[in-house]
Amino acid sequence: MLILTGASGAGKTTLAHAIEAASPSCVVLFFDSIGVPSPEGMAAYTSGYGNGPEGWQRSMTFEWMRRIAPVLESGQSVLFEGQMRIAFLDEAMAAAGIRHARIVLVDCDDQIRSTRLTQDRQQPELAHEGMMSWARYLRDEAKRSGHEILDTGSVPFAVCAQRLIAHLD
Repeated sequence: MLILTGASGAGKTTLAHAIEAASPSCVVLFFDSIGVPSPEGMAAYTSGYGNGPEGWQRSMTFEWMRRIAPVLESGQSVLFEGQMRIAFLDEAMAAAGIRHARIVLVDCDDQIRSTRLTQDRQQPELAHEGMMSWARYLRDEAKRSGHEILDTGSVPFAVCAQRLIAHLD
């Protein structure tokens, strides 16, 4: 199992689609396919996994790992893409009995992220200090936990995709 995490604009989805096209036997899943509530909806969220946006993200990460575990047990290769804290991934994988997964932080610098969000994706509302802070948080978390960081700002997407495909083989 390969998990791509990172903040918006890093290139996770672009890489996941490239891998999906190059590796048709791999099951590619996107965290956001479950639907993402509005900031107000996340703020009002309560569960046994915590409250607010962090509780929502943690709860949905656990839900995804529960869904993914049987796919892995069937012997299929899985790529999972989304904006999840590594700590939540580790906790949710343990709870779902997932023992082997490679977590890769897909990242880029703030200037590239801002350009991708405002120009390429036409979502300037996402290019704010909160997103850049979230990216720094995920970067620090990946460094602290020893996970690979793939810089899509300095390495072409095609090369990044080939590196990730090699992890699936």
